[in-house]
Amino acid sequence: MNLPQNPISLDSIRSEIGPDMVAVDGVIRERLASEVILINQISHYIIESGGKRLRPALVLLAGNHFDAQKSDLHEVAAVIEFIHTATLLHDDVVDESSLRRGRNTANAEFGNAAAVLVGDFLYSRAFEMMVRVGSMPVMAVLAEATNVIAEGEVLQLLNIHDPDTDEEKYLKVVRFKTAKLFEAAGRVGAILGNASMVDVAALAEYGMRLGTAFQLIDDVLDYSGEIGETGKNVGDDLAEGKPTLPLIYALKHGTESQRSAIRRAIEHGGRDEMEVVISTIQTTGALEYARAQAHREAMAAEAAIAHFNDSVYREALLQLCVFAVERRY
Repeated sequence: MNLPQNPISLDSIRSEIGPDMVAVDGVIRERLASEVILINQISHYIIESGGKRLRPALVLLAGNHFDAQKSDLHEVAAVIEFIHTATLLHDDVVDESSLRRGRNTANAEFGNAAAVLVGDFLYSRAFEMMVRVGSMPVMAVLAEATNVIAEGEVLQLLNIHDPDTDEEKYLKVVRFKTAKLFEAAGRVGAILGNASMVDVAALAEYGMRLGTAFQLIDDVLDYSGEIGETGKNVGDDLAEGKPTLPLIYALKHGTESQRSAIRRAIEHGGRDEMEVVISTIQTTGALEYARAQAHREAMAAEAAIAHFNDSVYREALLQLCVFAVERRY
């Protein structure tokens, strides 16, 4: 991967789909409407909390590369964002998180029960919107994706507080829980553009690899980011007992006393061992290892669409790979 001298901004990547992103935001606001005031409040609270909109952007870039029909593209991009938002609502309840994107989570603001139920509303509204589009192949992709994401959430639950979680188990959770929706976004964009089966598969591979790289960097930032940039507290994953790749690597390569401290931290959660754990992550090169794995995934994503014809949308997809691994938030 050839990295630019100046960091690529997400705004520059999305510049080619600016009007489309505005249209998608319009669809999101329209489809969020409910007679139940609390649903409106919570839905707007989480949707408008400053997310990157990467997944709908991926739908738009893929679809535009193949000249997809705009109205369906906008609807499906909004569906992808609704599914993503529903998973965030449920995740924050399961993880007992209180901070996301620099502000209180919906469950901290409105309570767990309301957050879960509004997440259910967003899932059901998303499927209602899929029916509106009327594409069975798109519905099949998104139905399978939501099922796999749910499996990933359960797999992650099984790994929490388990210091024996290895890299293979961790990556399976990443592929299921995070990367699957990126894969689905690339796939449905290509389907809406009537792309060939080869190109649909290429964008699915691109999305899976991009999503994996994105999550790997998220896990790096959990131990190295600044709250002002990441919108979350450093070490939140450790406090929740989540064995992410930096921890798994440090546990494998640390000294006996360092490994014992990391095992205790994973088993019990909290922040009592935070100082020694972060020190071990730094001295073992765990962050560098995780970044290298993210770069490998991003390069695989680039390779998956290398055969595409040149277009501003293909170029933006390639730039998205760079952004995913070089970002600080």
